[in-house]
Amino acid sequence: MTIAGSLTQVLPIEDSSQVGHARRTAQRLAEQNGFDATDAGRVALVATELASNVLKHASRGELHLRLLPCPDGFGIEMLAVDRAQGFDLDACLTDGYSTGGTQGIGLGAVARQTEVFDVYADARGAVLLARLYPRGNRQPDLRYGVSQHSLNDDPACGDTWHLAYNGANISALVIDGLGHGEDAERAAKAGERAFAQTPFASAVLLMEDMHRDMIGTRGGAAAFAQFNAARDGLTFTGVGNIGATLISADKSRGLVSSPGIVGSQYRRAQPFDYAHVNGHLLIMYSDGLQSRWNLQDYPGLVHRHPAVVATVLHRDFCRGRDDVTVLVVALEAAHG
Repeated sequence: MTIAGSLTQVLPIEDSSQVGHARRTAQRLAEQNGFDATDAGRVALVATELASNVLKHASRGELHLRLLPCPDGFGIEMLAVDRAQGFDLDACLTDGYSTGGTQGIGLGAVARQTEVFDVYADARGAVLLARLYPRGNRQPDLRYGVSQHSLNDDPACGDTWHLAYNGANISALVIDGLGHGEDAERAAKAGERAFAQTPFASAVLLMEDMHRDMIGTRGGAAAFAQFNAARDGLTFTGVGNIGATLISADKSRGLVSSPGIVGSQYRRAQPFDYAHVNGHLLIMYSDGLQSRWNLQDYPGLVHRHPAVVATVLHRDFCRGRDDVTVLVVALEAAHG
């Protein structure tokens, strides 16, 4: 299956009225995408508890909302994001612990309402992840996460991303169209369409196809990573300033791109092969994210869900003056 890029929907949580708006928005998204009344009710309950938890512990924050394409239907992803100290994870996971104005069911009970629940909290703040799927149609959770935001909430985003799964093999793309706004988006989408046709093709030919389809646009930086589970290897091909890193529990490897602009001019793309990558995190990002982050500064984060990793990095290292995309993929020989 393939997953086309999309923006993260950000709902500010700064007063109690916005909790209700978050609940209605999440529930409506679920109802519009195949969730029955019972499952949409679970989505509404979880949205309420996550948003209320932000108000209780941080006074303000955000709820990030995303639709999750699946082989047969859709799931709903919600991430509660704050920048406050003093989050008491143990207390919040206790049933009956009230976050104020809710049923007091506690995040422990919320975790049982979801198919995927994960948390990362430290002195810089907390990120809580909930993924829900219709219970009558069990979907495997794909271990990827993305945080994509346009500059000044522009509906047009000059970044795009794309994921393709073929069994255990994965191909992941990030493009940053030059500048931002509609012209940058047009360039990025042209490259994404070319990639989506043959995401597992020979790397050199695939980049040439993207280049050809981006001619006549502004062009941009582009990179894709192709994971082959059988040989436990990854081929990375980049042109321009898309950042990429392979991370394990004890080390990280920066991935090498070539200079140039796809759709304008570049030398022949140079693929680079990396061995023994099973169990690693692949992190790809546009230059809207600072490059000075180090996951070792966040003890235990490497073991959290990729959606949590992407959101923490966006929260703490977004430059704030360009579109930004952070794509995190767990490279695993099996999924589900």
